[in-house]
Amino acid sequence: MLIKTAGIVLHTIKYSDTSTIVTTYTRDFGRVSYLVHGANKKKSNFRAALFQPFSLLEMDVYHAPGKDLQRIKEIQVAYPFCSIPYNPVKNAMALFLCEVLYRTLKQSEPDEGLFSFLEESLVRLDKCEKGTPNFHLVFLVKLSRLLGFGPNEDEEPTQYFDLMNGVFVPARPLHTHYLQPELSADFVALLRADYDTMQAIPLTRQKRFSLLESLMDYYRLHVPEFHGVQSLAVLQTLFD
Repeated sequence: MLIKTAGIVLHTIKYSDTSTIVTTYTRDFGRVSYLVHGANKKKSNFRAALFQPFSLLEMDVYHAPGKDLQRIKEIQVAYPFCSIPYNPVKNAMALFLCEVLYRTLKQSEPDEGLFSFLEESLVRLDKCEKGTPNFHLVFLVKLSRLLGFGPNEDEEPTQYFDLMNGVFVPARPLHTHYLQPELSADFVALLRADYDTMQAIPLTRQKRFSLLESLMDYYRLHVPEFHGVQSLAVLQTLFD
């Protein structure tokens, strides 16, 4: 069945001398892997540049339910990035978030709300001029809500944030997965922020790193088989 859909590139891996497997998160099918022939050839219609991490694509695809690898008939860029490929900080941030999504989004069922969030977030990052250092933190909090394990915000925040249970508690938890009161207060500011207000969060470099490490711990505790992200070290180096 030939269907038009939109997709966000999460990962590519060489399959043969002339073919590549491209894993995408699509609007209509959720996570899908496509076998792309000729991606490594200079004159191919499926140039490797089309499949850079986080590329936003419009695709005509042959979709056969149950198959591990699907096929693409035609493809074009839906939104050409203006700054992400050329800004070292934004590029590193995009690679990091792309890896987080690759290791987190395992479902093959479509989720239009999630796709819209990812699409909007990429465009916002590309256009972002203020607050970029906090973008990935706000993104990770928003993503956790959409994936069903967002922090409990029904009650007024108290001193400690319990990463294991996703709640604020007045006393120190008996386990080791929690935020100290000072960092919990910064986390509250993060929970209340969005892409329009994130530049107002007064975080030092060290606090930003601590919050990011805590969010990675939070994902490890709540996402099955999430064991961390290799590109985290690159992102930390650029902010150092």
